[in-house]
This record gives sequence, structure tokens and C-alpha cells, in this order.
Amino acid sequence: MAFGRLERTQGPQPMSEINMTPLVDVMLVLVVIFIITAPLLASSIRLDLPATDAARPADAPKFVVVVLDKAGQAFLDDQPVTQAQLATRLAQTARQDPQTELQLRADRAVPYGRVVEVMGAAQVAGLNRIGFVSDPAVAGR
Repeated sequence: MAFGRLERTQGPQPMSEINMTPLVDVMLVLVVIFIITAPLLASSIRLDLPATDAARPADAPKFVVVVLDKAGQAFLDDQPVTQAQLATRLAQTARQDPQTELQLRADRAVPYGRVVEVMGAAQVAGLNRIGFVSDPAVAGR
């Protein structure tokens, strides 16, 4: 100790590392909260519901696809068919389920008369639900 001078003690140095203990404490509290609340988010009422045939979920709608290429050739489910074969296969489909939808995909070059023939064959067979499949319009086309 020198005369006239006061000795200074060195103060605390700044920490250069992150203190992980508070972070871990907070995370553990959050985990405990999620563990406690997760079962409460599910329905807490346990039921043994009665079974019935009338409450079956609706089946996915059934459909058959008829494609007409540029030449007017018909394809039923990706297999080429003549007009007579098309009529008999559509009649079989209608007998199985009259609510089956016919999805008609026709090339833009197919004459309208050919499309009407396929539609007529479907209606004679008993399929009255006909959907026309097309591509979305492209700008500038």
C-alpha cells in the first residue's frame, strides 16, 4: 500500500458464457405443463356407442372414365372399345350401381356428334350422371 493512494479491488468481470440453468428450468416447466394438459385436450367423456347398419359412412362416389381421342376412338377405363362394347359395359355398370358417374374426357378436335353418341349410350344404359372433364384455362390461350 502506497502512501496517499487507496487500493482498489477489481470488480466482477462480465460473463462471456450464457447461463443455461434458467433456460433448462423454463423448458422443464413447459414440458410438465404439456404433459399435464395433453390428456385434457382429448375428449374426456368415454362413450360406448351403439352399432347400426344405417349409420355407415358414405362410400366414395363411383365413376367410370370414357375418353375420346382425336380420331373419335372411345376408351373405357383406358381400354379401347367399340360403340357396341361401350354400350354393353355401361349397361353392366348401371345395373351394378345406377348412381355411378360417367366422366367424359374428349379431345377438342372430336366432332360434337361423337360426344353426343357417347352421352346417348350412357343415358340408354341408365347412367344419368355425366361429368365433363377439362383442363383449366391458361392465360393467353
